[in-house]
Order: sequence, then C-alpha cells, then structure tokens
Amino acid sequence: MAVWGLNIVKQYERLVLFTFGSFTEVRQPGIRWIWPFVNNGSTTVDLREVPVAIPSQTSITRDNAPINIDFFVYMRVMEDRPEDTILNISDYRSAAQALAMTTLRAVVGEMDLDDVLSKRERINGALQAKLDEVTANWGVKVTRVEIKEVEPPRDVQDAMNRQLSAERTRRAAVTEAEGQRDAEINRAEGERRSSILRAEGTKQAAILEAEGEQQAQILRADGFSDAMTRINAVASQADSRTMSLQYFETLKEMGTGPSTKFIFPMEFTSLLQPFLNSMAPSTDGGSDSNS
Repeated sequence: MAVWGLNIVKQYERLVLFTFGSFTEVRQPGIRWIWPFVNNGSTTVDLREVPVAIPSQTSITRDNAPINIDFFVYMRVMEDRPEDTILNISDYRSAAQALAMTTLRAVVGEMDLDDVLSKRERINGALQAKLDEVTANWGVKVTRVEIKEVEPPRDVQDAMNRQLSAERTRRAAVTEAEGQRDAEINRAEGERRSSILRAEGTKQAAILEAEGEQQAQILRADGFSDAMTRINAVASQADSRTMSLQYFETLKEMGTGPSTKFIFPMEFTSLLQPFLNSMAPSTDGGSDSNS
C-alpha cells in the first residue's frame, strides 16, 4: 500500500493509482507524488516472478490408483496489466494455490498410473496451460510448473522396486554374458594369431632347412666332381709301371691278412706285362756276353 506524499517506485514495481476510489492510472518507476485524500487506495504491485508451493495432494488416476503429488507453480504479474491483479482478484497467490490443487486432480484423473509416473513433463505442461487460462483474467502469467515429488501407493512402489531389481539383474547378466563373449572372442583371436605365427615360423624354418640342405648337396656334389676331376687328371698321367707298383702295394697289404686264397683279375697280367718286360734281360746284351 502506497502512502501519501512522495513515493519511490522501484524498477520491478508499478504503482496502481486510485482517485476518489476509482482506478486512474499505472505509474512507472521513479519518484511519484500521491495526494492526500484524493489518491486513496493506491497500491504498489511487484512484477517479479513468485513461486507458489502446492502441498502434497492425493489424486486418483484413470485406472483408480491413488497417488500423492506436490509441485511448485511459478507466476508473475503482467507488466502491461498490473491493475487487473488489484481489480479482479484480492489475493492471486492463494487463489492460484487453490486452483492448482483442483486442476491437478483433473489432469491426473485423465491419465493412467504408468503415465503419471513416467510423463512428468506432460503433467507440467497440462497444469501450466489450464492454470494460465484462468490466471490471465487476474493479470498474472504462469511461467512454469515443476513437480517436486510423485509418491505412488506402497504396493505399487514395492512392485516398482522389484521390477527395478529384476531389470538391474538382467542388465548385469547381459553385461556379464557380453563380457564373457568378448573374452572368448579375444582368446580365440589370440590363439588364431598364435597358430598363424607358429605355422609361419615352422614354414620359414622348413624353407631355411631345405635351402641349407640344397646348398650342402650342391657343395658336396661340387666337391665330389672336383675330386673326380683331379683323380682322373692324375690317373691319366700315371704310366703302366706306376699302376703295377700300386698293384704290388695292394698285394702286400692283402698278404698281411689271414686269407690264404687270392683271386686276380685278368687285367692284372696285362698290367704286369710292361713291368716284367722292363725287368727281363735284354736279348742284345745276352748275345754279346756269349760271344
């Protein structure tokens, strides 16, 4: 209530002025003069947003389930219509609280229990729309509605807890199964890669071993070929006497053994013939001695 004389109207306020009991004007922020006795009943209106707490109310859903809900209604006086808050309603906050209680029952009665528990935004929107239709005549705008708590019946709450526990158990089982599956996949992948690496190593070892054996055989064949070439070269330069002496050396070694019978090839006599010829006395020499 404004007083007679000078008044300071703040930025968030508006001064609703009456002259001889009739509404005259709305004065803006600043220093304002109110005439004694002339401007009677002048009131300052606060334009800031006001939260109105709605106590817990028991409402019946469409499927006949009782449920307790408490919420907040946020509202403010319209800047261009502050006089309606004075002229059309005596206490808009109390009126808005009572209206919110009845409106809540109407909104919840059109919904099933599951929807009430899971669709809070839908309830907020419905409450705001229905409240705003009425409060607009008071020069008040409902800015938002926020549900604070929804309390279902005890049996419903117990069922929800059991359902939640079962859902958590199911998710844990699914997570565990997925973890085991991933572990099996990782182990199988590791074994596969290990087998591939072992097979690759075995293959490389076999290849290296085969290549080494091949090179060894080539070297042995080259050595044998060189040996045969050298033996052939030496044998081609040996004369019949050298071969005969080699035979005699062989016979000498055979004679040291326990055997008493020896078999000589036919070629042996032909090889000894040059040696015997060289050891026989010359015919010319004999004739000379006789003469």
